[in-house]
Amino acid sequence: MRYTLGEAAKATGKSKAAISRAIKNGSMSAEKQDNGSYKIDPAELHRVYPALKAEQETQPFSVNPGEAGELRELQARLEAAEQRLRDKDNVIDDLRRRLDAESEERRRTQAVLTGLLTDRRERREAAAPKRGFWRKLFDR
Repeated sequence: MRYTLGEAAKATGKSKAAISRAIKNGSMSAEKQDNGSYKIDPAELHRVYPALKAEQETQPFSVNPGEAGELRELQARLEAAEQRLRDKDNVIDDLRRRLDAESEERRRTQAVLTGLLTDRRERREAAAPKRGFWRKLFDR
């Protein structure tokens, strides 16, 4: 039975990155598969990294009875901080929606004002040809 990179990490208590580095720098040999994954021989793995004991594999850490209260307090503080973060995210989303709406309204208002304030005299003058002094007098 050969280990994958993840299985090797669990068997030794090391990270997958540490095992991958050991393979790449040549301290450990492994067979590279077609899909890019590695197959690692257990003897080769444990030559470089010792195997974990069975109790270490099943129980990554133990909690003393006195630490349990601290853990509960830390968990409660973590949950409160996460809730504050969610509330802040909601406020930011709301402010973004309001700003977008105000920006759109400002753009519409500016377009209307620009249309109202455009000098329209040029259009009227261009539409009617200018008449000279003598035409004004005699073309009535």
